[in-house]
Amino acid sequence: MSSVIQNISFDSADPYELSGFWAEALDRSRHPEDQPGDDETVLLPPDGVGPDVYFQRVPEGRSGKNRLHICLRPTDRSRDAEVDRLIGLGATHVADHREPDGTGWAVLADPEGNEFCVLRSATERAG
Repeated sequence: MSSVIQNISFDSADPYELSGFWAEALDRSRHPEDQPGDDETVLLPPDGVGPDVYFQRVPEGRSGKNRLHICLRPTDRSRDAEVDRLIGLGATHVADHREPDGTGWAVLADPEGNEFCVLRSATERAG
């Protein structure tokens, strides 16, 4: 028997605030008991399927490159439109690996500096 991923965890200076960014980015809801100032918050998976996204308060800031990062694939818009949406939510642009032929990805960082990638949508990949 194998294991399943229970949750994906983010260390954070302000779990509630950072979970707000990711709630919008991933279209997930916070646990109904989570409140500003809590030491941990959780984003629940849609329809109870998939891992939780967990945020925990830590005293130190992020340093160095992420050892693990998330890659997002938009479901209802293009990669470039998703990059624009995420920047509008508070992400910052870190690196651009998009190619003229439409392949590649963009690297962004959330409001606390955690890097993640935005890939092409399934529709863009099929085209």
